Amino acid sequence: MTSAKEAIKGTLPFSEGKREASPLSSRGHLYVIAAPSGAGKTSLLQALLQRRPALSFSVSCTTRAPRSHEQDGRDYHFVSRSEFERLIQAGEFIEHADVFGNLYGTRLATVDSTLAEGRDLILEIDWQGANQVRNRLPEAVQIFILPPSRAELEARLRKRATDSPKAIVRRLAESVGEMSHWREFDFVVVNRDFDQALAELEAIFDGRGQASRQDRPGLAELVNQLLNPAV
Repeated sequence: MTSAKEAIKGTLPFSEGKREASPLSSRGHLYVIAAPSGAGKTSLLQALLQRRPALSFSVSCTTRAPRSHEQDGRDYHFVSRSEFERLIQAGEFIEHADVFGNLYGTRLATVDSTLAEGRDLILEIDWQGANQVRNRLPEAVQIFILPPSRAELEARLRKRATDSPKAIVRRLAESVGEMSHWREFDFVVVNRDFDQALAELEAIFDGRGQASRQDRPGLAELVNQLLNPAV
């Protein structure tokens, strides 16, 4: 969610081969994962956490109302807008953002305490929050997940049946702006096939993610199609 910017140290897992802990520090590593709604980010992270139970997942605070299947403290910490704004003023968040009229944020204390225990931590946040973390913690590994096409993105949003038709239209429109920030991330995973995308995530966490680097050949062309469907 001591200053994490000053305290977090470690080796970024960009090189080939199994990542090894820094001999100078036993602190954990921070992974930031963002994606437009409907890209499959949450399902991928759930599968990743099942395979790697030692990973920690940061539970964000939000002002939005819980959905029927969500539990306070497990999915989010649901707080009032006044309480959220109080936490902002107190400097409690490492990042926070307004997403579709609701506030979301990660507690700095959550991040710092988890990493201090030597555990790797995942932040599932949007591009705005990722940018704030990038400015404060440039050591964090940043991963962006993309859908394979605009049509597939829309199909996934409709299939999950958690949003109204109006909200789906809004999310599709917002996705263009969200996906336009893909170059700001270290790695980009295209969720074309679930098992393959999960394998790519695991490779990144193991320090074998070269094939998923954002500067790899061919990725810019795919993103151009996502951002400009008429191209």
